[in-house]
Amino acid sequence: MGLGLALVSALAFGGSGVAAKPLIEAGLDPLHVVWLRVAGAAVVMLPVAVRHRALPRRRPALLAGFGLLAVAGVQACYFAALSRIPVGVALLIEYLAPALVLGWVRFVQRRPVTRAAALGVVLAAGGLACVVEVWSGLSFDALGLLLALGAACCQVGYFVLADQGADAGERAPDPLGVIAYGLLVGALVLTAVARPWRLDWSVLAGSARMNGTAVPALALLVWIVLVATVLAYVTGVLSVRRLSPQVAGVVACLEAVIATVLAWVLLGEHLSAPQVAGGAVVLVGAFIAQSAAPAEASAQPVAAGGPDRTLSGHRTSA
Repeated sequence: MGLGLALVSALAFGGSGVAAKPLIEAGLDPLHVVWLRVAGAAVVMLPVAVRHRALPRRRPALLAGFGLLAVAGVQACYFAALSRIPVGVALLIEYLAPALVLGWVRFVQRRPVTRAAALGVVLAAGGLACVVEVWSGLSFDALGLLLALGAACCQVGYFVLADQGADAGERAPDPLGVIAYGLLVGALVLTAVARPWRLDWSVLAGSARMNGTAVPALALLVWIVLVATVLAYVTGVLSVRRLSPQVAGVVACLEAVIATVLAWVLLGEHLSAPQVAGGAVVLVGAFIAQSAAPAEASAQPVAAGGPDRTLSGHRTSA
């Protein structure tokens, strides 16, 4: 069940970029697309928030962190990156998150990591160098790359916070309640940043071009809200609770593959052979970093989806 939920989440998150980019190219500001996505999902989840109205008093820090990092931060950085670099490249950069997690574990928590995990990080970094074609002097927009890296940093918080309280039994915060209030917090933050009163609503009444084909803009928005946000977050958080941040993170690597293939088919974004090879290396490195056995000197697992569900996982997505 957990693996099935994680796979559905990866599929849902992976389809967000190919639906959002045509809206951005049609004239919507990336932040406005993010606001529409998060605010729409918050409205859909509002009945759940009312049902769990005691949750903000019990876990205010968790809800604030989830809203700021896992919702507002990830989506704003990722969608802003989409306006400057291809969908596949943006997602592949996000999967430097295993390196960030291991850096946190090693240098902040001061716990040892295995050589295999470190090898995974090195592979991911080397693959990323191929994806961005460093030999060409970074052929992609530098700000777009930095925004994608910011999404990776926020993505770490997704898995870390999604796993909060998973071992607390009946006292654990309800995952649907966490998602509902996280979306509300994210919507409030993005309202102040995106200033939606300046949104060009006429774009939604028209059509957007998807690789030359006209698609109703409103249909793309509905997909982003219901599938790529509500369904993606619900199945993603539930999968982390049933598995672990590490195991769910491994399955989430499929999101980059799904998004790249969809961008290739639906948007005509073709990557060169070195970029495809580099993307494969990034995913292999992320897989090794996430699934490596814990170091023998460590009393707790660091990068393995074992029985100890510590805060050492990362997110997506999207």
